[in-house]
Parts: sequence; structure tokens; C-alpha cells
Amino acid sequence: MLVEIGRRALRRILAGAALLLFLPAVNPASASVFLEDLTWTELRDLVAAGTTTIIVPIGGTEQSGPAMALGKHNVRVKALAEKIAAKLGNALVAPVIAYVPEGNIDPPTSHMRFPGTISIGDKTFEQLLEATARSFRHAGFKTIVLIGDHGGYQADERQVADRLDAEWKGTPVRVFADVDYYRLSRGPYTDKLLAAGAARAEIGTHAGLADTSLMLAVDPSLVRKDRLAGPSKLGAGDGVYGGDPARSSAEFGQLGVDLIVDGTTDAIRAFIASQPK
Repeated sequence: MLVEIGRRALRRILAGAALLLFLPAVNPASASVFLEDLTWTELRDLVAAGTTTIIVPIGGTEQSGPAMALGKHNVRVKALAEKIAAKLGNALVAPVIAYVPEGNIDPPTSHMRFPGTISIGDKTFEQLLEATARSFRHAGFKTIVLIGDHGGYQADERQVADRLDAEWKGTPVRVFADVDYYRLSRGPYTDKLLAAGAARAEIGTHAGLADTSLMLAVDPSLVRKDRLAGPSKLGAGDGVYGGDPARSSAEFGQLGVDLIVDGTTDAIRAFIASQPK
């Protein structure tokens, strides 16, 4: 009796194994919202099925004081773009644009006064955005969304979107410079921090409590917590402008993450809804 039960169990196992041989292979990458994780055929099929919105995350490689890594903007905008695409449900995320205007190189100005910052000219940057948008139009995307994590090129985003929209008038393709993404990280995020107990003098405009807290919420590995807790206050000479990051926390940062993701998603949906069908 036991032998017969064992044989039946073995036959069921073998039958199940045989069935698996005929099931289509599942590629985990196909579930990703990141364009660079897909094959060209997977992308073609997604676009044909209605995924025609692409988010172009724009970061920047710049100093953020001695307590945050140079890739802060690039890591943050990619992570938040992923969340925005997931909320939209029918959007993909392009590779991050990491080379942006950061000031003059010779003589050095702005963040270029610190080693590791990379800068390109505004004209070159706008040409890069234009070529990127043209590539995505060619691939079949109808809504190309620009989101920028850095304040210095917000006007460039708008100018590119305006030029291409004028050129593509009468076609179903539009470029949306979603400057709400950056705007929400300023005044509205500051209001959230103040309500949560942060002091206005701590918040800052660059590498202060607001900026550092956002990074702690997104990827704490890019923050050097030992430098935050140092004996002397970080200031402009260190690359920290108008704030004090000492009390930065992931909890403070999550307030900004939620605000930016929700607000940007709403703005993209409203833009798509406003376009002629």
C-alpha cells in the first residue's frame, strides 16, 4: 500500500515537472518600469498596448556638502520617478540625465567650486533634452514628461517643451515640463517640515535639513551620518547653504517624498486629461 502511494506521488511530481516545460518563461525585468530593463520587443509591445507615457528624470552630479554623495540628485530622481510611474500605472521611466548645467567651469562658479561637480552649458543641455524627446517620439510615446530634481535648469525644461510642442502641433505627441516636481520640494515641503517640528533656520536651500532628510528617506547609504553629528556646524564653506542638516531624518524626508510623488502624479494626469483626444 505504501509503495503504491509513493508511486502515485512520484507520478504527480513528474507530471507537474513536465507541465512546466511547456509554460512560457517569465522575465522579471518585464515588470520593471525602467526603460533600460526592457528589451526592444518588450518595449514595442508595451507601447502598442497603451503604455505611451515616458518620464525623463533629470538629476545632476554636484557637491552636496561633506555629508551627502555627489550623485544625490540622480539617485533621488530615479527613485521618485519609479514611484510616480507606479502610481500612474501606464508609464515608463527613462535613464536618468546626470549631466546638467551647474555653473561655469573656468573660472569656477556655484557648485563648480567644489571637486566632483560636473557641468555642461545650457545650450548643450537643451539639445540633449530635445534629442531625448525626439527619440521617444520615434519609439511611439505620446506624452514625454520632464522632471528635474535641481533648480538650475527648470527654465531650460520649459523652453524645450514649448519649442517641441510648437513644432509637433497637430500631432498626438506632447512634452510636459512638470516643474511642479521641483516646486513641491521647496515651499510646500518647507510647510510640511515646519508643521512637523523643524525650525525654519534648519531647513535650508541646499544640503540643509530638507535636502538631507529627502535623501535619508530615499537612500540613506548616500548620507554620511557621522558628518551630520560633527562638533562644528556645517556652512557655506562646506557647501551647505542656508540651513543645518544635523537633525535630518528619514521621517522628515518621507513628508517630502509623499508630497512630491502625489503632486507630480496628479499634475501628469491632469496634463494628459487636458490634451485633445
